[in-house]
Amino acid sequence: MLKDVIEQKINTDFKVSHLTVENESHNHNVPAGSESHFKVILVSDDFKGLNKVKQHQLVYKVLADELAGEVHALALHTYDQQAWDKVEKAPDSPDCMGGSKK
Repeated sequence: MLKDVIEQKINTDFKVSHLTVENESHNHNVPAGSESHFKVILVSDDFKGLNKVKQHQLVYKVLADELAGEVHALALHTYDQQAWDKVEKAPDSPDCMGGSKK
């Protein structure tokens, strides 16, 4: 499963204190069983002192093959531990407005 690949790559490349990878494909206009839309919540002190753009760029680099292939959308919520302790919950993903759902 692609979710497992994403988790493995992130766990290998980051010092993870919290990781959630959700396949949100079922919320979109895609065939049943698709693995194309993911939400990643990643807490790592590797992000300490980096702005969100830099944090996301680090994740994009690790998941470059997946983003160039099967992954159509990646909702990234990245935090260092101190920032995560303040929120302890990533925002919900918005409803899909694409395809035949418009």
